[in-house]
Amino acid sequence: MTTDQQQPAFRFLRGVLRPTLNVITRRDWRGQEHIPSDGGCVVVANHLSHFDPLTLAHFVNGAGRAPRFLGKAEVFEWPVLGRVVAAAGQIPVYRETVDAANALRAAIAAVDAGQCVVVYPEATLTRDPMLWPMVGKTGAARIASSTGCPVIPVAQWGPQEILGPYQRLPRLLPRRLIHVWAGPPVDLSFADFDDARLTAEVLRATTSAIMASIVALLEQIRGEQAPADRFDPRAQDVPRIGNPGRREPPVEEGR
Repeated sequence: MTTDQQQPAFRFLRGVLRPTLNVITRRDWRGQEHIPSDGGCVVVANHLSHFDPLTLAHFVNGAGRAPRFLGKAEVFEWPVLGRVVAAAGQIPVYRETVDAANALRAAIAAVDAGQCVVVYPEATLTRDPMLWPMVGKTGAARIASSTGCPVIPVAQWGPQEILGPYQRLPRLLPRRLIHVWAGPPVDLSFADFDDARLTAEVLRATTSAIMASIVALLEQIRGEQAPADRFDPRAQDVPRIGNPGRREPPVEEGR
């Protein structure tokens, strides 16, 4: 057990979540050997459901690491749970604000300190109608460029059967099979991470390679081929955060 796993807050979360997930899920876990047993690293995964951080944390902890998630700041404001999550070393992200860069700096510091940081490159639940990963953001690429750490791709499938996107009530029965597969570190040898030449083009290419690795694993799990073009919320005029199915009421004239 690592020092991070011995933290009281982390031990509490693990003590509550692990036995619960063992009861309500069945596991198809593969590739845990690709997650380094020590040293800084980034785990990148697709995001299907508000339930999948629990199943992903279960998987990463099963590989012997204490995951440090970059999670939306709203979770840290919840009574009780917010305090526990913060005490367990999770990193708040203030999405679509100028403070979002603080999360990136905190993630880089955590990797430099030898921790395992978990990033959802899509930065929100997928909006793809068939739940394929969307176009990714460059956060994971920036962490890799600053630290030189390995980036481990992970694909998940099954958590959405317990809690669909933006649903409130989970379906705990029948017991669901959760697929979580990790692959070898993403080959980023093509990327020039020299600070003097780190361009938006390099970050986009690195992000594309990261997303391609996740998609390739998910194609194996699902036994299907992903669309050639990844869903892009900006191109589809879909809100980038929040429930895309919830539209604001029209403003009445004179207001």
